[in-house]
Amino acid sequence: MTMTRRFAILGAAASLGGCSALSALNTPARNIYDLLPASGSATGRRSGRTLVVARPDAAAAIAGDRIMIKPAPQAVTYLGESRWSDELPELIQSLLVRSIAGTGRIAYVGGGDGGPVPDLALLTRIDGFQAELVGDQVRVVLDMTLTLLRDADQQVIASRIWRHAAPSQDDGAPAIAAALQTVLNAVLPQMADWVVASA
Repeated sequence: MTMTRRFAILGAAASLGGCSALSALNTPARNIYDLLPASGSATGRRSGRTLVVARPDAAAAIAGDRIMIKPAPQAVTYLGESRWSDELPELIQSLLVRSIAGTGRIAYVGGGDGGPVPDLALLTRIDGFQAELVGDQVRVVLDMTLTLLRDADQQVIASRIWRHAAPSQDDGAPAIAAALQTVLNAVLPQMADWVVASA
């Protein structure tokens, strides 16, 4: 191979590499959606106990950071480049910690990394957290089970299921995220108050 041809090939390769880098820079960023806590009542009985909120268990289809939409009962799909700000179990764990702690009625609430030895543990199972198409309507669904137990002997103190649905304006990520936030604004204070009352 002549030197001229070799430099031409190397130059072309470098050019392609540069195009690839520029293409990556010009690729639209993923749309990231965060969800906000909603604390329960700040008035009422206070507890000196400590609480750890364990990482929730979640159905495999919703355990990642992708926003799920079900066009039919047995069908699962996801919303393109839209993502939650964290994997769903971690996101829900953070929302529960902040919502319960926001009441100021439990001495310590944490997610298990550091902190004092817990008196109580909150276990969560997420069975539904998605949008669904029902005819020509779009709705969002939340289905979660919370179980409170004593950490020392793993004795169950209380358990409760929350199921909630609400309409979404359309099947786009902004509308679905807003509708799920509306659901959370209703159920997170209930969950926080239930935990405090049961602790």
